[in-house]
Amino acid sequence: MSNRYLKNWARFCLAVILPITVLIQCGSSEQGKSKPRILISSDIGGTDPDDFQSMIHLLMYADLFQIEGLVSSPYGKGRKKDFGDMIDLYEKDLDQLKAHSSGFPAPKSLRDICKQGAISEAPFKGYDSPSEGSDWIIRCAKKPSDQFLWVLVWGGLEDLAQALHDAPEIKEKIKVYWIGGPNKKWSVNTYAYIAENHPDLWMIEANATYRGWFMDKDSPKNITGAAYYDNYIQGRGVMGKAFKSYYEGNIKMGDTPSLVYVMNGNPDDPLTESWGGNFTSIDHSSRMIFDRNTTTADTVVAYAVIEWRFKGPEPELPFSQDSTFFTLEISNQLWPGYYLGDGIYGVRYSSKKPEICTYITSSAIPELHGQTGQFVSIVPWPGKPSPDDYKLGANWYSDRQEPEFFIGVQQGARTVSKYREEFLLDWAKRWDWLK
Repeated sequence: MSNRYLKNWARFCLAVILPITVLIQCGSSEQGKSKPRILISSDIGGTDPDDFQSMIHLLMYADLFQIEGLVSSPYGKGRKKDFGDMIDLYEKDLDQLKAHSSGFPAPKSLRDICKQGAISEAPFKGYDSPSEGSDWIIRCAKKPSDQFLWVLVWGGLEDLAQALHDAPEIKEKIKVYWIGGPNKKWSVNTYAYIAENHPDLWMIEANATYRGWFMDKDSPKNITGAAYYDNYIQGRGVMGKAFKSYYEGNIKMGDTPSLVYVMNGNPDDPLTESWGGNFTSIDHSSRMIFDRNTTTADTVVAYAVIEWRFKGPEPELPFSQDSTFFTLEISNQLWPGYYLGDGIYGVRYSSKKPEICTYITSSAIPELHGQTGQFVSIVPWPGKPSPDDYKLGANWYSDRQEPEFFIGVQQGARTVSKYREEFLLDWAKRWDWLK
């Protein structure tokens, strides 16, 4: 082979092959840096079908994210298969989506990151046993990266609490946006554990702000919850057809603000504007402990943790620390009560809105049976400090408290609803991809 040939071949490598290699490497690096890392913990398939709507929205924007986990943390019958069912729909629409963006993930890669989380609510201590989902949160959080992992919690906190219990060092690697409110009511024990033991967690606790996503006040008629499907979704793809199965196509998607928070604005600064709301820093989380039955003279803050503690006999041995010894009923819903030691039994509750509540207990133990009372919950959250409160760190954020950001009694909701036309019409453009 001649020297001239070798020199020409070397020039070819430098001129063509090397730039292509560099381009591929830089493109991969830039893509990794530009796409936020997210992990979804959802009660999809459980008691509220709005998670299916939010999942469709996520999949239609999946080209914008590094989706690292889909954890099923259900209330009721939901399981990780419900994620798989939505991915099946996405797969059928994928060719049309990819015609507009090359960044959509392969269906198999999404199925591989679906994990089953805790199936039962945590006991009074706020954690239980590791699950596939909680272990996956730890694994993703510890993955070498120059980015934080955004943990977007669309349901209860069971798997996040378990992950923090098992590997508290992951707090340095994650940022959490949690849709609280009703979910706080159901996962009150895990919330109490996190607030008490991990107050230095970077946390957005959205108890009511998210409601601005689906509240129609001041919305143009073409994008109201009832009109949006007919105007922008109907006749568009397999996912569009399936969307009609949830709330008859009416827009709810109460978990979606957590996703659009990461994709719009500056998510590292919760005090600034975003489609997912803006928030205020809070240094305490309201808690009230009562060693007696309460009355309507007892006023607590909505979204606060309320604990009732009742005296009773020492339980007969053997018994598990997680054994339920009584239940507390509010609005035809039950919360388990536990033995705390020294003849004291306790139960927690969190009101999801301003209301007057009546409760009654049931138990095979006479001293715990038939305890009854009332209380009144009010806004704004978190209210004035009290000795029972959980003291929080510097990076805990929650709903704006100013009256101008309320919609009715929903605190902070206007920080999302003000962008309703903008984010729904942006989504409408993607629905057009599926015509």
